[in-house]
Amino acid sequence: MMKGQKGYVLVRGRVHRDSSGIRLISMIKRQLLRWYELHRQRQQLMSLSDAALKDLGLSRADIQREAELPFWNDPMKR
Repeated sequence: MMKGQKGYVLVRGRVHRDSSGIRLISMIKRQLLRWYELHRQRQQLMSLSDAALKDLGLSRADIQREAELPFWNDPMKR
C-alpha cells in the first residue's frame, strides 16, 4: 500500500463516522426549510387578489382550505 493511500484511508474512515451526523443535520435542515417554504407559499396565496385567484383557477375557499393545513402537510411529499 502506498503511503498516500494509507493516509487517505485513515482520513476517509474518520470522515465516514462523522458524516452520518452531518447527513442527519442536513436532512433536518432541508425538512425545516421545506416546511418554511410551504408556510410562505400559503401566506402568499392568502394575499392574492380575487382576480389573481380567478386567473389561477382557484377560489377563495380553495385558498382558505389550503391555508388551514398544518405546515408539515406537504402535498408533494418532499
